[in-house]
Amino acid sequence: MRIVADENIPLLDEFFAGFGEIQRLPGRAIDRAAVADAQILLVRSVTRVDKTLLEGSAVRFVGTCTIGTDHLELDYLQQAGIGWANAPGCNARGVVDYVLGSLLVLAELQGVSLSTRTYGVIGAGQVGARLVEVLRGLGWRVLVCDPPRQAEEGGDFVSLEQVMTECDVLSLHAPLEREGEHATHHLFDAARLAQLKPGCWLINASRGAVLDNAALRDLLTRRADLQVVLDVWEGEPQVDIELAKLCRIATPHIAGYSLDGKLRGTAQVYQAACQRLSVTPTLSLDELMPAPWLSELSLDASADPAWALAMVCRAVYDPRRDDADFRRSLLGSVVERRAHFDLLRKHYPARREIDGLSVRLSGEAPELAHMVRALGATLV
Repeated sequence: MRIVADENIPLLDEFFAGFGEIQRLPGRAIDRAAVADAQILLVRSVTRVDKTLLEGSAVRFVGTCTIGTDHLELDYLQQAGIGWANAPGCNARGVVDYVLGSLLVLAELQGVSLSTRTYGVIGAGQVGARLVEVLRGLGWRVLVCDPPRQAEEGGDFVSLEQVMTECDVLSLHAPLEREGEHATHHLFDAARLAQLKPGCWLINASRGAVLDNAALRDLLTRRADLQVVLDVWEGEPQVDIELAKLCRIATPHIAGYSLDGKLRGTAQVYQAACQRLSVTPTLSLDELMPAPWLSELSLDASADPAWALAMVCRAVYDPRRDDADFRRSLLGSVVERRAHFDLLRKHYPARREIDGLSVRLSGEAPELAHMVRALGATLV
């Protein structure tokens, strides 16, 4: 059996060598010729998997080691009888850590307390729901907008208009849907962006085209009060340089790039491939997950809760390094910048997740204990 795989998928040999020969390629270089005689195709979000790519090939299973599926032509896969799987929730924790790190940076720059802000989360899937759980666990006010889930479930959701009116912080976690009743392509167009509250913080770690990038760039030239964090971009790997310069934090689509999340994604697709191909799984992620570089922090009961929150989050991740790396890459020709974008992702440094961290408290500190648990760390 022949396997074609994105070269950035970790643990390929460990999980898939038993299936057959593996050919690694850059995700954007996977084409019809590469997959013609492959039975398994393993990708990430940069590879468009559709009829044009697969028609006439031997591919019988497609696995994407990502949460999203907007790069897969699912109708075609079903019609062609090609099995497929994604990795729902694999990088949700990594994105939550990214949002928390970004909030800490914005709060310090503006000298405000995070506990006094009202948060709007747009999209309550695997990532958004996890973020809501953490923010509400910290005791912060959160409004959630998810029209598809509201239509199916009812529940405690609010309209996008209410979120826009009441929230000081907007964090976007909607999937990219280009058509239909719940289309999200340019959900935040020029008209909606113009409605942002004065001083609003806007974070997009979903898909670039959920935001009209050109409209946002134009708005930011007139609205210095807005603070924007972008991890995703229309036209990736090509990035609007002027928009990036206007963002407070700008990164190359790495919000969910925790080591844990990437390994989890490979493991989930491995399990799905085994099921599809009637193979008995012989490996689990627990056997292959490396130990974290930092396994435990110690806090005294007298620690200021706001300081402790920042320490716990930044002990694991601080987005300012990624922002600095990305800004240095926005030089040279368009071809060079596109290459730099992919290289930053390919050579992304190991980063772990907050819920893999243990925190030891010295003395009685109920508020600190509650904060540690709400973040998802393990209280010792």
